[in-house]
Amino acid sequence: MALEKSTIEDKIEVVNTGDWKVVQVRTATIISEGGKELNRSFHRHVVLPADDWSSESAEVKAICDAVHTDAAIAAHKAAQQEETP
Repeated sequence: MALEKSTIEDKIEVVNTGDWKVVQVRTATIISEGGKELNRSFHRHVVLPADDWSSESAEVKAICDAVHTDAAIAAHKAAQQEETP
């Protein structure tokens, strides 16, 4: 039997940080053989309002389009400028 590798976005979360929201994405990489899962590992990444989410999956893009409004992007950029000395 051959090994099979698949990846899925198994968790997408929206976290409210106050003036803007952050989208957290967990991707699972699954190794299986003959339909039986042998291993599962995870990778997480965060999509901030100022990030380019055009290369994300359709589901993540739709969520980012909904929560990363112009006001949220402006608030995030302003907060980043305040932190820079």
